Amino acid sequence: MGGARRAALAHYDELARVGKALSNPIRLRLIDLLRQGPRSVEVLARRAGVSLANASQHLQQLRAARLVDADKRGQQVVYRLARPEVSSLFAELRALAALLLPEMDRIGRELAAHDDAARVALLTRVRAGAVTLLDVRPAEEFHAGHLRGALSVPLPELAARLPELPKSREVVAYCRGPYCHLALEAVRLLEGAGFRARHLDLGPPDAQVEELVATADTEKSTAPPRKPRRTT
Repeated sequence: MGGARRAALAHYDELARVGKALSNPIRLRLIDLLRQGPRSVEVLARRAGVSLANASQHLQQLRAARLVDADKRGQQVVYRLARPEVSSLFAELRALAALLLPEMDRIGRELAAHDDAARVALLTRVRAGAVTLLDVRPAEEFHAGHLRGALSVPLPELAARLPELPKSREVVAYCRGPYCHLALEAVRLLEGAGFRARHLDLGPPDAQVEELVATADTEKSTAPPRKPRRTT
């Protein structure tokens, strides 16, 4: 076999390395979490709902495939996506699965995924500042990147912070993307408290239009202003 032929066939082995690394639901979840921003192993394990040892093992496999990198920061090991293209690959894989697999359609319906027209109409209201936009992800994910104009109100804090939100405006909640449940839980809580509320099935990693995304460094407003306490 000639050298050129061997090289041509060898490239399939390299593609298979990436495919093998992506062929596990826990590793895919870790990639999705890292799309929100760099995280320590401990945080990733907690967010993914797996043990620290299990998370570390999966992250090592992702690192072996060059999909993620890691840095030592003090006593912590912090992981991040190796390149922006890894995030794009995840989004393309998810979109392809949605096109090919009927089960993805059922999951999308359960999570009340929008069609393109509904998403565009809602984004128009968001851009116009016609709604109160809530980012209900953990605060560290908000600081890594969020939709412009959003207020950081992590879901566990939402019930206690309802008095800070004006009831005269519609509230739109978003989280990590079209297959994230946090925004739906926020909408149920808001509606139960008498708010007009909807969810936006778009997270910062999937916001293709650059002006939609901001960071904590580019926006000073990271939370709704707290009402002053009454004094007697």
